[in-house]
Amino acid sequence: MDIKLLRIDSRLVHGQVANNWAGSLGAEAILAVSDSAANDELRKSLLLQTGGGKVKVHVLGVEKAARVYKNPKYAALKAIIVVETPADIVRLLDLGIEASEVNVGGMTFKQGTSQVSQAVYASPEDVAAFTEIDSRGIPQYIQQVPSTGRSDLMPTLKSKGLA
Repeated sequence: MDIKLLRIDSRLVHGQVANNWAGSLGAEAILAVSDSAANDELRKSLLLQTGGGKVKVHVLGVEKAARVYKNPKYAALKAIIVVETPADIVRLLDLGIEASEVNVGGMTFKQGTSQVSQAVYASPEDVAAFTEIDSRGIPQYIQQVPSTGRSDLMPTLKSKGLA
């Protein structure tokens, strides 16, 4: 599989992903990778409609996504993989998905999180997962849409006293 973008976005698939990122990267498919979404028929149904006919959206659990990634049938597929949390990235890496970098697009505010950027809030568990990804030598950057600049995640976390 040709991963055009490996992204963390707590909303999974929405206009920024389906229109801006998929279009600019020439993606044929978006894999919304979330155990909770894959097991929630209503949420799954709603996510499947977000591609707008331009790109095919698939909703998969983490383990199934890893199997699809490794399947030779999909070797030429140009895909965006979107997960909800950095812990999901760690799980995908542990299951054999290769990543050259991770895009952090949006992580919504929840109780116990700290603001990292305008659209990114992280819990201590999220920071631990970001640190694990960093320890594997995989760059992570914050960027909401292709037309905006990107900022390196780890220096941002450190400047906020989070890492």
